[in-house]
Amino acid sequence: MLAYAGGDQAAFRALFMRYAPQLVRVLRRQVGREADAQDLAQQTFLQLHRARRDFRPGTRLRPWVITIALNLARDLLRRRGRRPEAAFDDRVPEPSVEPNVPDGESAETAARVRRALADLPREQREVIELHWFEQLSFAEIAGVVGSTSGAVRVRAHRGYVTLRKTLGSVDGMPTEEGTS
Repeated sequence: MLAYAGGDQAAFRALFMRYAPQLVRVLRRQVGREADAQDLAQQTFLQLHRARRDFRPGTRLRPWVITIALNLARDLLRRRGRRPEAAFDDRVPEPSVEPNVPDGESAETAARVRRALADLPREQREVIELHWFEQLSFAEIAGVVGSTSGAVRVRAHRGYVTLRKTLGSVDGMPTEEGTS
């Protein structure tokens, strides 16, 4: 990031290649549509470009970039709430069986976990997704969501408890040790 802030265009390409796939994945979970996630990822890099000289040396870049992306996603979701959009599905219908899934139970389990996550309050879901899927530490998540590490741990704990109650025993779900 420091090289890019200093004018190195190749550094920007390296940042984009490294962070764009992660951002699209995070944003897709937040906004629900692939096209919106890709647009928001591009907007994130535009904001990164505009704020490149504000980046403080010694600061971790990943939480900073994710914070920008999640703020843009929240803005989009607020606009959608004020001005609901008509659904337009231009995708090709997907096959009824998910590809690359060895058995139907795995696909069913994944769908159950997605539904249970979607039912969590936004604050809990956001923390769990950043912790479990993006592997951010609680300290990093606190910086992203603008809270304390302790408050983030509480949100994660409550979310994990709710997920366990909703899902029962599901392979791959974090245990209490996985939330520390």
